[in-house]
Amino acid sequence: MHEGLVVEEPRLAVRRQRSIVRRRPRFVATVATLLALLLGCTTSLALSGNLLLPFDRILVLEGRTGSKGEFFDDPEVQRLLLRHGIRVHVTVAGSQELVHGDYSRLAFLFPSGRPPANDILARLKRDNGYSKAYNPFVSPLVLATYRDYAQALEGEGIAVPQYRAGRGEEPLYYSLDLAAFLDRGEQHRTWNDLNIQRHGTTNGNVVVAQTSHICQSNSAETFLAQVAFTRNGGRVPEDAGADELAARIKPLLSAQGMPGVDVFGPYASPEGRGIAPVVVVYEHQYLAYQAHYRDTRHELDTSRVLLYPTFQFITQPQFISLVPEADRLGDLLTHDRLLRERAVALGYRTIGDDADSEELRRYLGARGIPAPDTRTDDTKTVMPSQDVLNRMVRRVGDCPTDPDSPAPGATP
Repeated sequence: MHEGLVVEEPRLAVRRQRSIVRRRPRFVATVATLLALLLGCTTSLALSGNLLLPFDRILVLEGRTGSKGEFFDDPEVQRLLLRHGIRVHVTVAGSQELVHGDYSRLAFLFPSGRPPANDILARLKRDNGYSKAYNPFVSPLVLATYRDYAQALEGEGIAVPQYRAGRGEEPLYYSLDLAAFLDRGEQHRTWNDLNIQRHGTTNGNVVVAQTSHICQSNSAETFLAQVAFTRNGGRVPEDAGADELAARIKPLLSAQGMPGVDVFGPYASPEGRGIAPVVVVYEHQYLAYQAHYRDTRHELDTSRVLLYPTFQFITQPQFISLVPEADRLGDLLTHDRLLRERAVALGYRTIGDDADSEELRRYLGARGIPAPDTRTDDTKTVMPSQDVLNRMVRRVGDCPTDPDSPAPGATP
């Protein structure tokens, strides 16, 4: 049996019962109450489809994931998988650790984007290893910020509201001219230079976007590809000019100081604006945050907004089974209706219905959350080749030459 999976057998303990000669009324009443509770619990389990779970075999799958490991931490996802007899244990790792790590004890990998997934599949093919890939959902890369910073960008003509969140409400989503945004960083313009004081804030830092560590993070290397594409005149970087282009854009990606371990967590915290006013995140993180905010406070957090860059990248997490038994999990993530609905509730755009993710639009509308404009550019037309992207990442991030050496501040 592969070390990445375990089959748990049910454990039933049988104890001898003492004979009871005298049955007092109080004892009989107690037994009747317990029997009624047992009957009620049994009926509840039967109706939920979980009655026989303690007697079924449970397939335990060990996996390693990028940032999408949070999907398996969701209690509802765990419950739905358990109904199918599957329990998942995951460890979170950076994209390069996923590519170059030891797979021998794993049943699956779940990188956050296509670039590391391509490297993983190439390695498995080279090593004659088992693999099967699934694409359950997607999430665009976006820049999350605060309303006063978005308004400062709007005042400079760098950001434009998509539309209003509702009658009398401020917009939650803006379209961002990424080239103009990068210009301000190259010119060492500060937020104060953008007259952010008009919106009740002062900030003398240079206008840049904060990412997690570029040597390990799929979101950071995808943002690098966006910046490279924009700074290359809307053309895909090629091998010949990749080194020069990497040197040119390096200040735009390294002028932000030491990257944090988790950029969305601080952004959503009360101290977020003092840590980094603009962060590179995934769309689903923001939408899930707004859904939770609506559930707990019965309103939207209109102080936090999203910027959608001119050239959008749809990051595509790819589930890769390393053993045939893990194919069951890949099939469920891709096709099971309840798991797909849960993915939508967590902010993801599901694949298979239409390119406009109508499922997500309907879900947000039912919760009173405006849906963002889902029109995007074709990811395949703007991503550089895997070799070019990897080389640019190493040059921009000063990444260690040994791919197994962890980078400081690594995050998925």
